[in-house]
Amino acid sequence: MAKWTTADIPDQTGRVAVITGANTGLGYETAAALAARGAHVVLAVRNLDKGKDAADLISKRSPGTNVVLQELDLTSLDSIRAAAAQLRADHDRIDLLINNAGVMYPPKSTTKDGFELQFGTNHLGHFALTGLLLDRLLPVAGSRVVTVSSIGHRIRADIHFEDLQWERRYNRVQAYGQAKLANLLFTYELQRRLVSHGTTIATAAHPGGSNTELMRHLPGWAAAAYPVVAPLFQDAAMGALPTLRAASDPQALGGQYYGPDGFAQTRGYPKVVGSSRKSHDVQRQRRLWTVSEELTGVVYPIG
Repeated sequence: MAKWTTADIPDQTGRVAVITGANTGLGYETAAALAARGAHVVLAVRNLDKGKDAADLISKRSPGTNVVLQELDLTSLDSIRAAAAQLRADHDRIDLLINNAGVMYPPKSTTKDGFELQFGTNHLGHFALTGLLLDRLLPVAGSRVVTVSSIGHRIRADIHFEDLQWERRYNRVQAYGQAKLANLLFTYELQRRLVSHGTTIATAAHPGGSNTELMRHLPGWAAAAYPVVAPLFQDAAMGALPTLRAASDPQALGGQYYGPDGFAQTRGYPKVVGSSRKSHDVQRQRRLWTVSEELTGVVYPIG
């Protein structure tokens, strides 16, 4: 079968795509590809200066593209609410919400609201943002919520409901695994709740092994090994393909998970892939949803 590439992205003219963490790496490549196909792209970023640089680069790559900035700090519920309010004021409709931003393996730290940084940013921040914007997606035929997970959702990963914020102990690898598993549990539960609405779907993707800024917090043992394994990884443009396919392939179905087709899903072209048994545990999905609404104060407008 032919390999799926950016050439397969359908015309996106008239579509509004909001992409978190779009100033660098996977998010930037996702934004650039959608803008090149005619989408009105909103770069939802924490650093507006870096966001402006990214928007300028996208415009140079594809003159005439429609790219704007929206300040968004996923470590702050106040910032998320402010960004959502501005996006709702600026856009009557949103076709694509791509939950891309993330942090991996940082030293123990918390968000402005006291959540463990990886769980708070990668999951709770996107959970809140999606809930606050969902009514802009629900009326739009073909709209999608795409959430970026990771191979890491399989690595020493579980949802530690007894200590979600890692206050008793902290293991950066396990905390990342929890956050990325949460991304998939969220996607599958969201899709189940969207089915009765018949318009919006929820999909997920992972980039395999990609050389991006996400690697800057690797623990000592991994940092030492990284130069050896780095040549096996792919660049950000290839790493963004699963997200782009999840966002734009007309054949994509709600609840599908896209990743690279190569060895151990570390590199290659995007295809539908499987996720861990835990990610499909309905009890975990529903419990995490309830806890996420309680922690963020964001209650979704769907049952």
